[in-house]
Amino acid sequence: MIAAYAARFAPDDPVSALEVGERPEPEARQHWTTVDVRAASLNHHDLWSLRGVGLREQQLPMILGTDAAGVTPDGREVVVHGVVDGHGVGPDEPRTLLSERYPGTLAERVAVPTWNLVDKPAELSWHEAACLPTAWLTAYRMLFVVGGATPGSRVLVQGAGGGVATAAVVLGAAAGVEVIVTGRDPERRERALRLGAAAAVEPGARVPRVDIVLETVGRATWSHSMRSVKAGGAIVVAGLTTGDPSPAELTRVFFHEVRVLGVTMGRKEDLEHLLAFVARTGVRPPVDSVHRLADARTAMACLASGEHVGKVVVEVV
Repeated sequence: MIAAYAARFAPDDPVSALEVGERPEPEARQHWTTVDVRAASLNHHDLWSLRGVGLREQQLPMILGTDAAGVTPDGREVVVHGVVDGHGVGPDEPRTLLSERYPGTLAERVAVPTWNLVDKPAELSWHEAACLPTAWLTAYRMLFVVGGATPGSRVLVQGAGGGVATAAVVLGAAAGVEVIVTGRDPERRERALRLGAAAAVEPGARVPRVDIVLETVGRATWSHSMRSVKAGGAIVVAGLTTGDPSPAELTRVFFHEVRVLGVTMGRKEDLEHLLAFVARTGVRPPVDSVHRLADARTAMACLASGEHVGKVVVEVV
């Protein structure tokens, strides 16, 4: 089958380490199902894998991708939950994501634990469904499950344009949350406003104290996040694209009783709730561009450029 995979590690030029070509068919395993992939979407996790973060040389070549929507052998249309955490692999297996211990979704077919399959709502296209299992699931869990946002909450989202940030703006607005977003690019700030943000400001700009900060940027925005959250509020962290913050500003954490909470994607039930939310509200994930699987390197370059707004999708035709 054709797949896009990490052939080597290239910390300074991750896209150059991606190759597209023939790979073995998924291995048949008890309690697993092989899905014919219709569409997959890219995430920064893929770029980190190409840089060598989270993988070892002996695991190469590794098919990338954590997101997919497709069809099972019995014709069921499904969305793949990319977190493998014991179901189908044994209770003592460490929690992992597809493309870390097991081949990922950027392929014509992917094998996953049968438990990880969630019905695709008929209201969603393949492209839309494939956008949800990582970035949108992460945003959903950050906002509502861990962050506890409710209608009327004020939330600061750092970094307009990224997949998680875009999802948080759209989901938050649909749920009656006051979303403030930061972004370097005026066009991205304007787009965030069109997607439902209450305000869009330059990085570091002073904002009203917020109940929750959604942080995926790290070093470049951490101090601003700390200054912006109210006493007793929460900073929910799901990434650090600019690296670990230094200093951590722990004095502010304990003096103002700020809660710092971590999120990695979400649980299967979170994905089920997210799918129901978007199906019933009419909310849809913005898609920046769609690429053929054969052009996966072009798609990855689009992601690496940082110029995309919304999700980069790879379709399998």
